[in-house]
Amino acid sequence: MKDTLSSIARRTLPGYVHRWIGTQLKGDKYIPPVGKVDFGSLGGLTPISRQFGYDRGLPVDRYYIEKFLTKNAADVKGHVLEIGDNSYTRQFGGNSVTQSDVLHIVEGNPQATIVGDLTNAEHIPSDIFDCFILTQTLQCIYDTRAALKTIYRILKPGGVVLATFSGISLTPADQWGDYWCWNFTSQSGKRLFAEFFPEANIQLESYGNVLAAIAFLQGLATEELDSSELDHRDRAYELLITVRALKPNQT
Repeated sequence: MKDTLSSIARRTLPGYVHRWIGTQLKGDKYIPPVGKVDFGSLGGLTPISRQFGYDRGLPVDRYYIEKFLTKNAADVKGHVLEIGDNSYTRQFGGNSVTQSDVLHIVEGNPQATIVGDLTNAEHIPSDIFDCFILTQTLQCIYDTRAALKTIYRILKPGGVVLATFSGISLTPADQWGDYWCWNFTSQSGKRLFAEFFPEANIQLESYGNVLAAIAFLQGLATEELDSSELDHRDRAYELLITVRALKPNQT
């Protein structure tokens, strides 16, 4: 009977319908043939949003950033430096933080306690920070080696940098788009940090998959995906890369 029905289906149904029925019966993933992919709401030449998803909820990359910082929250203690503001310092450090500093590249940021460029920051003393929260910054620095040299110098022995940077991303149209220089891979990120930190002291991870990357590029928010869809990792689609790098204790 199955063979008879299959024969009738092949003769009477369009090929793509027959293939769809076959995959449902076998429990396989249905892959639409060429010309039959339904792009739905994502089929336009412009994204749903160009605001990274902020206008719809929590951006997908921020979901991964906060997972990373939650995992390493014990490092956010003592004298902590953060870029732009100290929101993550307060969120993940709490009472473990004894001093909070904020670095900004130009004057005028009321939250900044230090104004400077990481590629040329000799005015920042060496060996003073227990933790440096460096989120979504390295892609906006052309001379990343000079920045990492500074980061290593200003960390205390035993200090930690918690860094995140973009793999797959749109280039923003605001002022930061004028600074945007790089999108990284796990390979490039690890090699850069290994020029300054011992390789054994570097913990690198990547987050993302094809669905999360599409959602992020379209400007969809975390709330529009399930946690199972967000948490699946596919190294071929590195949306976000994270690094925890420890400066060795000096004896």
